[in-house]
Order: sequence, then C-alpha cells, then structure tokens
Amino acid sequence: MASDRDMAVETERGLVYGPSGKQLDVHRPAGASRPVPTVLLWHGIGPDERDVLEPLARTAAAQGLLVLVPDWRSDAADGGRAQLLESLAFARKEAGGLGGDGESFVLAGWSAGAPAALGVALRPEVADGLRPAAVVGLAGRYDLAARTTGSVPLDDLAAGLAPGVPVHLVHGARDSVVDPRLSRDLAGALRTAGLPVTCQEPETDHAGVIMTEYDPALNRCRPTAAEHALRAGQLVAGVLASAV
Repeated sequence: MASDRDMAVETERGLVYGPSGKQLDVHRPAGASRPVPTVLLWHGIGPDERDVLEPLARTAAAQGLLVLVPDWRSDAADGGRAQLLESLAFARKEAGGLGGDGESFVLAGWSAGAPAALGVALRPEVADGLRPAAVVGLAGRYDLAARTTGSVPLDDLAAGLAPGVPVHLVHGARDSVVDPRLSRDLAGALRTAGLPVTCQEPETDHAGVIMTEYDPALNRCRPTAAEHALRAGQLVAGVLASAV
C-alpha cells in the first residue's frame, strides 16, 4: 500500500472557497501527470478544524488522490449548512483546476461530517440534484439531523430514500465518543434495503480513525504516532482510494 513516504505530497493551504470567506486546504500527489480522483473531506463538530484532518488527508493524497479539506463552523446560525454546501460547490467547480477529476468526487466526513456527507447523497436536491460518486463516513452517528439537510439519515432511509451511491463506513472499535453501533445500525439499514455498503471497525478510537489523538489541554485533536492510529489511517486512505 502506498504511503506518504512512497509518493511525494504537496499541500496548498488557505484557499477561500465561497462567499462565507472560509478556507480550505488542498493535498495532492506532487507532479501528477494527469488529473487524479477527488475527495472532499469534512471535519467534525469542532469549528474550523481542517488542520485536524491533515494527517489523514496527506496519507490519502499519497495514494494518488486530490483531497480538499475545508473549514466550517458548527456554531454558525444554520449549524454550518451554508459553508458545507459552499465547499461542495467549490469542489465541483474547481477540482479540475487543482489537479483533480472535475467530473466526479467522493464525499467523506468524520464525526459530525459523516452524516452531513450521507445527507447530500440521500437528499441531492440540497446540492442542485448532483450526488457524489460514493460516500465515506468515519466515526459518525446517523440518528441525528445531518447538518447539510436538517433530516435524520436513518429516518430518511426508513422513509424509502436511498443514497444512490455506495456507502463505506469506518468506525473505531474502541470509540467511546460515538458508539460504533451507530455505524453498524446504518450498515444494517442499508443492507436491509438492498443497498451497497461496507463497514469496518479497526482497533482504534474516535480520534485514531483520522490518525490523531485528543488533547484535553488544547480541546482538539492533534497528530499522533500511535501505531493503532497509523494503521487506521492507512485503512481509511485505502477506503477512500477504492471508493473512487
């Protein structure tokens, strides 16, 4: 499996992606001779935490992906909906000019970003009717309203809505913040409906699934060299690469 050591990765930070003025970072394989598959990766509930996802984003970029990681604010009046959708519009319009595939992309999210990503596939009308090529949900819970749609993904499934694209779930088996059962419940609902889904539970925790550890002093996640987190991040990067 490719790693950050095997393929050089370049990062471009601080691109403004929409009217909100919020910024995103671009991680891509250096010197790619042709457009590479695109991933839009949303962070969790902590406001403006695109840096938290950098270890995972660079690991995924080392597998030949263009990874866009935007800031967004869960404490905005609309819960972050406008900013998330702005970043989605930016990815569709600008990925081709950044070295990525401008025709299709994978939409991925961690924690609160995971149901937000799934919500777009379930209710594509929030994004001008266009769906991603696949959804990757990391350590998410799907029994609460998605910040992109305001509706609960599990309720949407029960009402007969379908994501229309494959869904890939990864959830740390030792996650004490969001119960892994919530990803299992979603996987079960999708399978019952005859819809394509994968679900993996590496031996890591909520922060480890994105190659980080939680620092109480900072009240945020920071990169870690813990083996369980590095293994989980390589797994997630592989899921992202296979999803495209």
